[in-house]
Formats: sequence, structure tokens, C-alpha cells
Amino acid sequence: MKRDPKFIIEGPINKVLFKLTWPMVFGVMGIFIFNLIDTFFIGKLGVDNLAAISFTFPVVAFVGSIAMGISVGAAAIVSKKFVSEPRNEVRVFAWETLLLALLAVFIVMIVGLNTIEPTFKLLGAKQEQLLLIDEFMSIWYFGTIFLVIPMVGNGIIRATGDTFTPGIVMITFAIFNAAIDPFLIFGIGPFPKLGIKGAAIATVSSRAIIAVICLYILIKRDKILHIHFRKFTTILNTWKKIISIAGPSAIGLIIAPLSIAIVTKLISNYGKEAVAAFGIVSKVELFGLIIITALASVMTIFTGQNFGMKNWKRLKIAAKRTTIFSLIMGLILLICYKIWSKDIGELFSTDEEVIKVTMQYFGIVAYSYGFQGIFQISSAMFNGLNKPLSSLSIVVIRMFVLYVPLAYILSKLIGISGIFWAVFIANIIVGIISYFWIQKYISRQQNLN
Repeated sequence: MKRDPKFIIEGPINKVLFKLTWPMVFGVMGIFIFNLIDTFFIGKLGVDNLAAISFTFPVVAFVGSIAMGISVGAAAIVSKKFVSEPRNEVRVFAWETLLLALLAVFIVMIVGLNTIEPTFKLLGAKQEQLLLIDEFMSIWYFGTIFLVIPMVGNGIIRATGDTFTPGIVMITFAIFNAAIDPFLIFGIGPFPKLGIKGAAIATVSSRAIIAVICLYILIKRDKILHIHFRKFTTILNTWKKIISIAGPSAIGLIIAPLSIAIVTKLISNYGKEAVAAFGIVSKVELFGLIIITALASVMTIFTGQNFGMKNWKRLKIAAKRTTIFSLIMGLILLICYKIWSKDIGELFSTDEEVIKVTMQYFGIVAYSYGFQGIFQISSAMFNGLNKPLSSLSIVVIRMFVLYVPLAYILSKLIGISGIFWAVFIANIIVGIISYFWIQKYISRQQNLN
């Protein structure tokens, strides 16, 4: 895809954001479709299997958050370097970023493989689910190397202004996985019936293929990544720069699955059906927020490049327009979930209690999605401004000041619906706070410059 290096910093704001976002919509859709397809097929194996895969969600998201944090850090720095420094410096920086990501997930893999049972017991999984979880995670952990390469690589490619290629890479992954899943899960044709283990094998196999494709794009096609081993002290200096942004970003991203893990523990008190329903809504919710998530991901790049050129007025206008857009999308999602929440529950399970809890969740939380989008966009802009601690602060307020404490208190008072009201309250309050926070920061920088 041909890139105009000045388009992001000089082009019409609406056109720039649209052109950057629409390819990412398909890419993000690919990842969420992958999650939904896995949930759909595993749901056909019964409530125990569906509950088991729901328990894995916060842990899988935790590992992904580490890689995504490094990807965000790399994107924020590369987007600035791309418009201000020699291209060779960008190439070496990209390589050393990937090295850091591989080291991080290798450590996570070793720890994860040796802590499967105690981790999921802590989350509230019962013995019948622990056996299924072990089958899935013992394979999934070995595939983490293939998780990190596309995630970090796509972040680097996006930072140059090319959002089309990462979108294609992600949707290709989803297609591969969807094609393999039913054969390995149900034993179609010559394939053995592997159940939940088959879903893990399909995921790892698909990611391995995509990792190879991504490396080819980085090294051969775009020549963005240059494999070159400098002195270890020099590499450490690069890692420090990345971690200065990636560290808070990763912590911010990790907080979400950690909070979900705590809430999953609370929900497990209401039975495996409630856990299964929470797994469904968590993934369907992400699917509904595809456009807002895609927009937030490109706002880091848009903000980073305009920050490099001190285009403060341009950033302020973009923040206002994306906020209005998020509220409109939130209204659309509310209407959709009010109409189809029962159908969503029935699509993934025939259990009446699972369907009931699914409808209950969307009947409360759907009213807050526009504000959740504002939070996501503001957080992404702070990362692009190299202010990861501000982004982290917003996440901490949402999860640990509001969501988790309220979920605990309200669940004691009014049952499982109290957990859902906690999500609603947290989204509304943090959406308002984050909007005024980002506007105030940009205005202050504009006055100083």
C-alpha cells in the first residue's frame, strides 16, 4: 500500500481517520470473529466446555496484553520516528522491539505452563472444568511466540501509516482458524475428534502461518525490520525507551483481564451457566465495539505523528469529533443489543439460564458503550502523546476504583445484576473524566506552544 508520509499530519482530519480506520475494522473484526467462532463451536460441546473456555478468557487476554503493550509502545515511538528520523534507525528499533516481545512471552510461557491448575482454581474453576482447561492451555501457551510476532509486527506497520496490511493479516488469521476449527474439534473427515484441545491446535497452527507472513512483510516487502545485533548495552537502551511507554501501556492493558478474572471469580458463585454467559457477552461485546476499537488503535498513530509536528489544534479537533462519533456508535449498539440479545444467547447455547444472563447483561451495560468508546479513544491518544501514565491512570480508575469494588459491593446487595450495573457506572464516569482530561492536556500544550 503506497503511503504519503504527510497525509496523517496534513490531510483532512475526517478523511485521514476514515482512511486509517476502515482497514483496521476488518482486521479487528478478524480477531473478534476468531473468538466468536471458537466460542460458537465449543458451545456445541456443552456448558462445561463453554464454561472452561470462558475461564481461559482473562488469562489469554492477560498474555495478549503484554504483547499488545509492547506493540502500543513501539507504535507510539515509531510513528514519531517515522516523520523525524532516518529510516535505518526505525528498522533497527523495530527489530529490537520484536526481540523484547519474544523474551517477554517466553518468560510468560514457562511460568504459565507450570501454573495452570493453581491459576484456574483461584478463578473458581471446578474439577470438571480444570481438566478441559488444562487440555486447552497446555497447547495454547506453546503458541505464544506466534501470538507476539504478528501483534508487534502489525503495530510497527500501522505506525508508518499503513493500516490496510495489518487488517489483511488479522482477517487472514481468522479465516485460517475458522476453516480448521470444526475439523479438529468435531473430528470431521480423517481428523480425530479432539474437542477443546482441537480448538487450541487450530489457534496455534493459524498463528504460526500468520507469523511467517508477517515476518515476510516486515523484512522483505516493506524492509521495516532489519535483523542486526548491536552491543547489548545499546539494545538495553532501546528496550528502556520502549518500556517507558510499553510498561504503563502493558500494565493498563493487563488491568482489564485481571479485573475480568476477579469478576469471573465473583460470577462463578452463581454457577457454571453464569460463567458461560459471561464468556459469551465478553466476546460479543468486543465484536460490537469493533469500529470504536479500530478507531482507538489508529488514534495512537494519528496522535503520535501530529504530536511529532506539534499540531495541537488538529489533535483537539480530532478528539472532539471522535467523541461525537463514539456516542453515535454507542446509541446504535444499544438499539442492536436491545433487539437481538436473546438471539445472541440462543446462538451460543440452548441452556435457558445462559440465555437469561446474557439478556440481563446487555439490558444494563449496552447503555454505556458510547462512553466506553470515549475512554478507549482518550487512552489511545495519551499513548500517542507519550503520556502512558495518564492512559494508565484512566484504566486504573475505571477498573480498580470503580468496576471491581462496585461489582463486589453491588453483587452482595442485588445479586449478579449488581456486577453488570458496576460495568455501566464505571463506563459512564470514566468516559466523562477521560474526555475532559485529554481536552485539558491538549489545550495546555497548545497554549505553551
